[in-house]
Amino acid sequence: MQLDLNLLTVLDALLEEGSVLGAADRLRLSSPAVSRSLGRIRRLTGDDILVRTGRTMTPTPYALAVREQVGDLVRQARSVLVPNRELDLAELDRTFTLQCHDALTTALAPTLLSSVAELAPGVRLRFLAEPASDTDDLRHGRIDLAIGSSAPDQPEFRSETLGHDRVVVILRQGHPCAGALDLAAYAAQPHILVSRRGRLADPVDDLLATHGLTRRVLGSVSTAASAMLIVSRGDAVLTVPEATWRPLVETFGLRTEPLPLSVPSPPMICSWHQRYDTDAAHTWLRARVRAILSPTVAP
Repeated sequence: MQLDLNLLTVLDALLEEGSVLGAADRLRLSSPAVSRSLGRIRRLTGDDILVRTGRTMTPTPYALAVREQVGDLVRQARSVLVPNRELDLAELDRTFTLQCHDALTTALAPTLLSSVAELAPGVRLRFLAEPASDTDDLRHGRIDLAIGSSAPDQPEFRSETLGHDRVVVILRQGHPCAGALDLAAYAAQPHILVSRRGRLADPVDDLLATHGLTRRVLGSVSTAASAMLIVSRGDAVLTVPEATWRPLVETFGLRTEPLPLSVPSPPMICSWHQRYDTDAAHTWLRARVRAILSPTVAP
């Protein structure tokens, strides 16, 4: 059966106003148009809906029985098609999943969790590490917000660049090259890489090669904490974005030195699926993440 759901709106107006003329005024339609719709409703329901009693019209028993239900259906349809975009943080009950490098989690999670607990106590956050291979988690809604140095290039995704980080070298306090890390000394150090895919080289090696230099990579680890522990207990150095790793540098009591190479400043990018563009709660979450991370990086 092909139903014209606009008839529900007309039926609701007829039952509320008790006349074709009143319903027409309410709906801003002509009386003949409402009369035609009433005729269709009568044919569909097999009921007169409104019957004339003198100069007025009286609803039938069937009409009285469905009046409240019809009103509820119209209000529900209106709430679906014209949703309320106001956000009540005190009543918000939702779980958000964020995906980012575990070093970035240490920079973001403490402040974000504290802020969310204060403003929206019904909200829970899950922080997932970057996967070893590309996934469709963002597309299929398993991830609400991805934060990293690149963004999906498909038109269904949205992205916002929060700023650009500065690449630095992390080394232990008392390191022999502390305060005197020139290019030759940098290349001569043992290096640790952080790679979720186990890579033992990165673009820094290509840049060193343009200067006729190579470095000795001791190995790669998959987590930030492992890398920092290695650096803190030996002479290995780590080359990373400064703002992202600053909390870990402070926690492990390490130091940073400027990278003696000219490298592009990696961007810090938030990405999400377009389905969340007008979602008030997701918009609020993005604003909180922006407020925390943007001040830590350069425009």
